[in-house]
Amino acid sequence: MKLLLTGFDPFGADEINPAFETVKRIPDEISGIKIRKLKIPTSFFKSAEIIHDAILAVRPDIVLSIGQAGGRYGITPERIAINLDDARIKDNEGQQPKDLPIQLDGETAYFTQLPVKKMSAMIKKQLLPSYVSTTAGTFVCNHIMYQTQYMIHKEFKNIKGGFIHIPFLPEQVVNRPGMPALSLADDVRGVSAAIKALSNEP
Repeated sequence: MKLLLTGFDPFGADEINPAFETVKRIPDEISGIKIRKLKIPTSFFKSAEIIHDAILAVRPDIVLSIGQAGGRYGITPERIAINLDDARIKDNEGQQPKDLPIQLDGETAYFTQLPVKKMSAMIKKQLLPSYVSTTAGTFVCNHIMYQTQYMIHKEFKNIKGGFIHIPFLPEQVVNRPGMPALSLADDVRGVSAAIKALSNEP
């Protein structure tokens, strides 16, 4: 089984993004799943194109994207992506779409094909906080989850896709009092556990 694992680059005021920092440190194989890693830009217009090209090149069985969700306390597999871009801030190319559909001929929403409850349970077995999320937001994280599902629906029907949000890193909350954070080592353990949940191994 092949997994395409993607993570975003830094955006906004932050110089680091735990998403790709985590992806870089994930083992190349987990429970028989061979992992190919990909850095994607925090860009509404480029991210999906890069993932589409990677799917054609890698031919993965699963596409799993990782993104930062500042303010969350746990590692949260996402259940659903909605057909809406509504950016609070600009992306890394200065784009800030407001109240726009992602795909005019797309469904209102797409559910992940991944076993999100099992993934969350496996994360918790590592003694890390986790829950299944039902909102991926309306920024580039939701955008790429939706775009991946749109590609699956329209073109890559044998692929499964999903998304996991992870919290800020400790260094990101130094000037954000009261904001939760999780260490990079814990992010790696949690995401690795979630990937193990995708294997056929017990």
